[in-house]
Amino acid sequence: MKLQIDNSDGFGLRDYTPALDGSRLPLVTRKINQPAQLKFSLVADSPEFVVPIAGARVILGKTNGQDVFTGYLVEKPAYEFLGWGERGPVYRYNLIAQSDEALLDEKRFPDRSPFVERSAGNALRQLTGDLLPGVFDTSSAQDLDAMVWYASDPQKTWSQEAGEIAIYARASYRTVDGALILTPIGANIHALNETDADFDPSGLALEPVKAAINDVTIIGEIEPQAYVTDYFVGDGLTTRFYLSQTAFIKKSMTLFDEEYTTTPLEPTLWNVVDPAGVVSVSGGKLVIAGGTGIDGATTVQYVEQVELGPALIMQHGDVLFNAASDGVLGGLYPGSVSVTGCLAGFRIVPNGSQSNIQAVVNGALTGSVVATINGHHYLLTTRLYSQELYRRRQTFHSSAHPAGSGVGGSEIPADVRVVLELQDIDPTNPASQVAPALVLYDGVISGAPDFCTYALVNATNVQCSIAFTRMTQPVDTEVRSALPGQGYVTLLAGLLSEGAECTITSSGELEFYSAYVPAANQQIAVRYRGQGRAQARVTSPASIAGLQLGVDNGSRGTVRHVKLPPARMAADCENAALALFDDSTIPAWKGEYQVWSDFLPGNATDIFPGDTLSLNVPSRNAAFSAIVREIDIAVKDLAGEHCRYQIRFANDGAEPLGIEFEAAKVQIALDITQLTNSQVGNYYLADLTAAQITEVTSTTLEVNAGVLPPSGGGFEARWGDSGWGADNDRNLIGRFTTQTFAVPRLARGQGCYLRQYDASTPPHYSRYTTALYVDYPLSYTP
Repeated sequence: MKLQIDNSDGFGLRDYTPALDGSRLPLVTRKINQPAQLKFSLVADSPEFVVPIAGARVILGKTNGQDVFTGYLVEKPAYEFLGWGERGPVYRYNLIAQSDEALLDEKRFPDRSPFVERSAGNALRQLTGDLLPGVFDTSSAQDLDAMVWYASDPQKTWSQEAGEIAIYARASYRTVDGALILTPIGANIHALNETDADFDPSGLALEPVKAAINDVTIIGEIEPQAYVTDYFVGDGLTTRFYLSQTAFIKKSMTLFDEEYTTTPLEPTLWNVVDPAGVVSVSGGKLVIAGGTGIDGATTVQYVEQVELGPALIMQHGDVLFNAASDGVLGGLYPGSVSVTGCLAGFRIVPNGSQSNIQAVVNGALTGSVVATINGHHYLLTTRLYSQELYRRRQTFHSSAHPAGSGVGGSEIPADVRVVLELQDIDPTNPASQVAPALVLYDGVISGAPDFCTYALVNATNVQCSIAFTRMTQPVDTEVRSALPGQGYVTLLAGLLSEGAECTITSSGELEFYSAYVPAANQQIAVRYRGQGRAQARVTSPASIAGLQLGVDNGSRGTVRHVKLPPARMAADCENAALALFDDSTIPAWKGEYQVWSDFLPGNATDIFPGDTLSLNVPSRNAAFSAIVREIDIAVKDLAGEHCRYQIRFANDGAEPLGIEFEAAKVQIALDITQLTNSQVGNYYLADLTAAQITEVTSTTLEVNAGVLPPSGGGFEARWGDSGWGADNDRNLIGRFTTQTFAVPRLARGQGCYLRQYDASTPPHYSRYTTALYVDYPLSYTP
């Protein structure tokens, strides 16, 4: 076995094996989804001895070329005085090296948008390339499961984020000899059978663990809950209206703000396909100077998918057309980028020496046509509103649901309102800077896709410059208004300078700008989601019955707060509970096995954390599979290359690997609906997302539930969001078996709360409430 160190002094790898201190031979520690570590000590063996420097390259390997450890010294050696020798003082140099990711851990992550619908392997390869492009071989990092959403944190190291990403996919990572490896946990299996000739019973220690769980309460994140619609009416004077609940997202968040200050385009934001070389950055602008003439051949695409869930404002930019153009700007595409496949965008077609701008929706042109004017700028904006703020549920893993077959991950269907607007800015007319934007399209796309590709530019032949591009998530509210005798239109919320008419403040107020004070009897409807804590309680009746003994009723309860993957909704909490039940029903074991490297289980040449250890030890009544968690490799004989392995292992019953928990940070509500594991996924009825108030009088509110009542069931209306169920009438307005019904009106500001129920015994209800709130004068007359 040989220890080699490269001090980056031009001499390459030096052999330090003769300098190893025989009393402190090398020790390698490997931990699952953490950097490996090598500790060793050197004593100067010759006058030519060079004290290793911090950052030096370290390789500990066998003569057959198999590396036991590769990495870098992470700190200067610690000097330990041993006495005096012929040449002066003698020191022992104690050194610590970390595996290859030490290079990555020293770098700061660039600011980048959160990963959306990216596979774990893809995200890990991207983070690696962001820090050290081309340095690591990432071909062995498998894709594995997709992560719905993951935000890289510049305050964390690469290895910390790699460990988190591995949890999302129930995977293990390691780096060795410049290669990044990401594989499903348990992919490599090593058999440990007591009938094997090399089995050492004295080296095996087993510990059964008491870990049965059959009544679990899972606490998740703050989630969107009630479907809220607030109704107001203008009086010609009032500019501020107060929302009845706190909206789910309190503050706006900018996903990115591109000012085009770098060339080429920032790769953490854009993916450019430019076979004709017509895309460039110049003078703080993105310049498009032509195309190939082929639809979809020249594109500038955002590197992440766009989730059609949270409210989203996409400002495609201040566009100046230099000549007649043909293409699509600001397009959303469920599939490949093409005009016919465009879900929503701005279609640009030639019009003499100028161009026409028109909305394109589901591949078809629609709405008004705007002819460009030489020298004018055009601010193009897309606004998206969906009442389903998450479009895919989180995926959780267990030993029974490994990488590729997790629990959850289903799509959440939703209709999405799309508003395409254009602001025509004349540089010679300052008033045009704050003029209202022209709405080219305002409509709902039914059954909208959950994720789309965003192509800022799809240039068949585009001649323009774009000054900026910005994507923000505002407060998730949709504001619509109707003047007397007219239909509802979407009001533009945002900055006045961007053509907006109103804004939603961080304190939960709808505020109109002075130029847009609602007229007398102008109706206003604000739709958004309320908020609350995601939580669920799930039981396993079969397990409870099986553990009943004497006065013990068999219940084994626990409360867990999920850290990773985050449980964003109550349904995620339920799926996390199911994954936890998978592992709590198997006998829980942990232990360790000490063995010489010549006799590793299954005749393996090496073992790594994340490998499976399949144990069959009948004399100890132990037959189970466990995952290797940590390995200490103590070098005992350098010349003979003999090492002592201490392998620590546990199955998921003892230490779950698919979910990371932390101490609960909130008090638990007492009204969590308790479900059995068989009820998860089929207990709740659909939410009343389309319910609305259709008419307001001084004495009644006419309600349309938006759907027909369930067979044998109906709609339950209450004065408050509590007490749901057939046995509680304390705040009940009524139970109705028709789609439309009247609710008595008792005050100027009044709310009613709705859920539907079925004919089950006891009846099943919607998961989330629909809240309808009216603030109209009692004397209001339509």
